[in-house]
Amino acid sequence: MSRIGKIPVKLPEKVKAAFDANSRLLKIEGPKGKLDVKVARGVNVEVKNGEVLVTRPDDSAESKSLHGLTRTLIANAMHGVTTGWERNLEINGVGFKAEAKGKSFVFTLGFAHVINFAPPTGITVEIGKEGKAISVKGADKELVGNTASKVRSFRVPDPYKAYGIKYVEETIRRKEGKTGAA
Repeated sequence: MSRIGKIPVKLPEKVKAAFDANSRLLKIEGPKGKLDVKVARGVNVEVKNGEVLVTRPDDSAESKSLHGLTRTLIANAMHGVTTGWERNLEINGVGFKAEAKGKSFVFTLGFAHVINFAPPTGITVEIGKEGKAISVKGADKELVGNTASKVRSFRVPDPYKAYGIKYVEETIRRKEGKTGAA
């Protein structure tokens, strides 16, 4: 048995979950939004007694590999609809900043042009501290991570001066520049 997969996922207050066996979708609805979790064919899902239980019908290699994964995806969706997910980024560099323009954002990152970015639906982006701090929030963990990664890709930090957009918890390994001696 999978150590992670056999642990039931408790339904928090104000969260509803329903599993449709025909479409293999677990629909989860909470205060922060609605999410659908696609359940693979190798596992079964039951919603009863205020918890979601993931089981597997046999001990095939496919169902063994999907057991813990499915339970973790369901637990992440439960966390997302109750408290939400967040990734924080920071901008380093002279003249580098981000600004909100309506529903989209404008990044000035040292290029000859500005970068316009409209976040996907279900994602909120907040800019603070003089345009140097970025917070990406949402209910879907995968979408929050992909959006934060997309924002970071606009200007990946360079190893010499560490200019660019980085995650707050990220450490940039600095390189030594030219010594100037011949």
